[in-house]
Amino acid sequence: MNTKHPFVCQIVGFKNTGKTTFLGGLIRYVQKSGLRVAVIKHDGHEFEMDHEGTDTFKHRQAGAEGIAIVSAGRTAILEENSQPVTGLIRHFQAYDCVLLEGFKQEDYPKLVMVREQSDAQLTDKLTNVQGVAVWEHQMDWAQGHYSDEMIQIFPAEANGPAGRWLLEQIQKQIEGMRNEQG
Repeated sequence: MNTKHPFVCQIVGFKNTGKTTFLGGLIRYVQKSGLRVAVIKHDGHEFEMDHEGTDTFKHRQAGAEGIAIVSAGRTAILEENSQPVTGLIRHFQAYDCVLLEGFKQEDYPKLVMVREQSDAQLTDKLTNVQGVAVWEHQMDWAQGHYSDEMIQIFPAEANGPAGRWLLEQIQKQIEGMRNEQG
C-alpha cells in the first residue's frame, strides 16, 4: 500500500530509555500488517557506517563527499553532510510509515519513552505528544500523573497497544489521502 505521504511518528526520550527496543517492536508489528516502514535515526555523535578496507571507505578517504553502493537487494547512500529531516522523509514517500528515532524538536506526532518519573518532563517540553511508553515499574505512577491529560499511556514492554494505535494513525492517513483524491 503506497500512501505517497507516509504517516510520520517520532519515538523520543532520553538516552537509555528503550527507544530502539520499543521502535523495533513497532516496526515488526506494523510490518506484519503488510505495511512498509522506514526509520530515520538521529545520532547526537558522529557515526561511522563504512569500515576500513571496503572500496567505499577508500573512495571516501580519497575525498568523495557522496558514495552510493547498490546490490541486487540493497542500496546505501553516504554523504558528508547533514540532511534536514523533511528531505529524508521525502526520500521515503513510497513507504506507509516513517518512524523517527529522536529529532525531539520536530513537530510530528510523538511517543515519549518514560523509564523513570524524571523522564516525564519531556512531555511538557515537546510539541505534539500523543502518548507515552512507560516501563512496567512506572505504570501505576504514569496513570495517575497523566490522568488529566489527553496523552495515551502504552506499556513499553508490549508493542501491541502502541502498534494498534500506530496502525490506526496510518489508516487515517491513508483514508485522508483517498478522500482528497476523490
